[in-house]
Amino acid sequence: MIRVAAVGDIHMGPDSQGLLRPAFETLPRCADLLLLAGDLTRHGTPEEARVVAEELSDLGVPVVAVLGNHDHHDDQSEEVTAILRDRGVRVLEGEATVVEIDGVRVGVGGTKGFGGGFAGRCGSEFGEPVMKDFVRYTRHCADALRRSLEELAEAACPLRIALTHFSPVPDTLAGEHPEIYPFLGSYLLAEAIDTAGADLAVHGHAHAGTERGMTGGGVRVRNVAQPVIRRAFSVYHLDSEKAGPQEQAAAAKPLA
Repeated sequence: MIRVAAVGDIHMGPDSQGLLRPAFETLPRCADLLLLAGDLTRHGTPEEARVVAEELSDLGVPVVAVLGNHDHHDDQSEEVTAILRDRGVRVLEGEATVVEIDGVRVGVGGTKGFGGGFAGRCGSEFGEPVMKDFVRYTRHCADALRRSLEELAEAACPLRIALTHFSPVPDTLAGEHPEIYPFLGSYLLAEAIDTAGADLAVHGHAHAGTERGMTGGGVRVRNVAQPVIRRAFSVYHLDSEKAGPQEQAAAAKPLA
């Protein structure tokens, strides 16, 4: 079994330095890998990114992340990414990375993703240029995710994980107001995951959503936004024999 810890939407700032560190230091005992599903900062400033980087330094397990919409707010996403990478965090945007765990190659393909809605209730590349740009950007993210997962398949990774900030399915949005679903995710991400294939999809962003969902192709989807899982991280077990993911509660204590 491969143990995958995951959390998103930790929204750290200068006043939260050290808040998650005690829980993260338990990771080597309960997980082989940590995934971060975006919104690591509050406003995407370098100062906030340095707080996150300090929290994640020298954890003893590989850390793979995507950025979220909050991490882009201050228009310094490149510097935020550089700060995290300097501390060893693998930050993905339309890219793939491979982590070897006990001789098993685990691949992660990641993108922030974007909104647009879900089949039957979604935006389209029609009308005003700004609307076309909105949907084209989502499609760009989805295409990059598909390519990254396909690269992992070609690299013979027996386990593949799709990591996004925005949701690929409406299932994990249950609890949010339906009116804002188009701003929480897009079916194009699920199409990319189902086309390329994955063993697990992890996202954040939907603070009032639900943890568990599934793509139309049968890929398990988990919303790991911290307000949803209500703990420092959740742990998911992936069967290296391809029997599918099994789950357990995180070893870390729930947050107050």
